Order: sequence, then structure tokens, then C-alpha cells
Amino acid sequence: MSISVVIPVCNERDNILPLYQAIVRSLEPLGEAWEIVFVDDGSVDGSQAQLENIAAVDRRVRIIELRRNYGQTAAIQAGLGEATGDVVVMLDGDLQNDPADIPMMLAKLAEGYDVVHGWRKDRQDAWLNRRLPSLIANRIISRATGFPVHDLGCTLKAIRREIAQELELYGEMHRFIPILAHWHGARCVEVVTQHHPRRFGETKYGIGRTPRVLLDLITVKFMLDYLTSPMKLFGMMGLTCGAAGLLSGLATLLMKIVGGVDMTGNPLLLLTALCAMIGMQFLSLGLIGEVCVRIYYSRDRHKNYAVRRRVNFDEETIRFRRVG
Repeated sequence: MSISVVIPVCNERDNILPLYQAIVRSLEPLGEAWEIVFVDDGSVDGSQAQLENIAAVDRRVRIIELRRNYGQTAAIQAGLGEATGDVVVMLDGDLQNDPADIPMMLAKLAEGYDVVHGWRKDRQDAWLNRRLPSLIANRIISRATGFPVHDLGCTLKAIRREIAQELELYGEMHRFIPILAHWHGARCVEVVTQHHPRRFGETKYGIGRTPRVLLDLITVKFMLDYLTSPMKLFGMMGLTCGAAGLLSGLATLLMKIVGGVDMTGNPLLLLTALCAMIGMQFLSLGLIGEVCVRIYYSRDRHKNYAVRRRVNFDEETIRFRRVG
């Protein structure tokens, strides 16, 4: 089992060397081939020079320097794209994740899981602006997606490379990796990991990220339930609006026939017209979505399924079948 450790870095100069040393202490006793992929996400504090000094001494350290700061999700996606190990381990560059947990997570993978994600049960962060928003967000995400999880914000994860390469990350999607992997059929498990207070540098996270995470949750929920058939969502909304418009129209006619109420001044007539228009718009969105889905899956031969493994699909077996 070869191991790739992917670490997004942004202005973490003082943390880089201690983190590298901790990773080496964690991985060396395993006796496996390994590499560290640092992704410099637009650092301006000298982090790049520190990374280059380490890479000059240790060829197992690889560096990806991004042109500017694109955010943690983009940095992780860049690292996953360049990782060559059978297993990819992700962790933050701030020394709050403990590399000593990596062997435990790899052992969990060996039990048959595809994704092992950390749970900072004893989190060493400020309660009001870090832990409380995270707790609320995790509860909402877990209820909305039906995926049992305590801590989606923990970057420390171990994931098989074939699963990692199937992920398409953007926005703030890096925190939804276990959910997206589970959607692809991966077997996921959450384990308690260590967490340390920040020693150097300043945090890049705060309560201001909460709205963006909730917006990404809407995207993830849509992807999980309606990506392959958006008409099920928009069509149902359109039919609901159409039914409301029909009832409103019937009520308008009934009020005219029975009570002699003027239709032109009846607000229910306006409601009928409004529901009809909105219903048509939702149905149109559903049709457009269906066309986009067909284009997506036909382009570059995308598939709406994932294969875990193949048996007897080697070239010699296929050639034998052809001859037979």
C-alpha cells in the first residue's frame, strides 16, 4: 500500500517543518512507500521557500504552487489530482490535526472501508465562533442528507485513490467529501482523532463561512437526490403550482356563479395566473435540466454508476473467450 499525504498550505511558514517531521515519524515505521504533496495556495509569508528547502532534502516531498489563493477546496482538488499513492491521506497544514492518527486510519481502511474521516471529539478551538457554528452545521447537514456524521469539518481523512479521483470538488465541497464518496458507493466510517490548539499563525476559518457551507449543502442535497433526474424535483414543483392554480381558478368560478363576486377584482384570479406561470417555469427548468444531464453523461462517456471491482476482465481471459 503506497501512501500520498495531501496538505493544503496557506501562510503556514512556522508550521510546515514541524508538520513534515511529525508525518515522517508517523509513516516511517509502516515500511510502506509514501510521498507528501504540499499544495501552496497562494502563500505570501515565505511558506513556499520553506517547502522548497524541505523538498531539496527529501525527494518524497512534492510541491504544487498555485498562482493565487483559490481556497482549500481547490487546493485539495489539485493535490488529489497529482497524488500517486494507493491511499490518499488529507490533513490541514496548521498542526491541529495529528499525523500520529494516520496509522490508525490506514488500519481502518485495511478492514475494508474506502473512506475513513476524522471526528475531533475533543476539539481545541474557540467555542462561540468555531465549535458552535460547526456543531449546528453538522446537525443540519446530517439531518438533510441522512448521512450520520459528527464532524464534517475535520480535514484529516484517508481515502482510496480510485474513490478520490471520482470526486469533483468546488466551492466549499471539501467538507462534504465523505457524503460525496458515499454517494459514489464508498464504504465510509468515522473515527475519533486527536486535535491540538493552533500554535503558530492565524486561522482562516470563522463564523462567516457558515452561509457558504449551507448554500453548498443545498447543492449537495440536489446532487444526491436529483442529479440524474432533475425533472423529479422541478416537475413535482411545477405540478404542485399547477394544482394550486387549478384550485384557485375553480374557487374563482364558484364565487362568481354562487355569490356573484366580480372575477376581475378577485385576488384568486391573479393567484391562478401566477401559479400557472410559475408551474410552467418549473416544468421548463426540469426539461432543461434533463437535457443538461443527458449532455453531461454522453460527453466524455460519463457514467451514472461506479464499479467497485472487476473479475476475469484481464486481456488473456477476454482473448480466451473470443477464441472459445
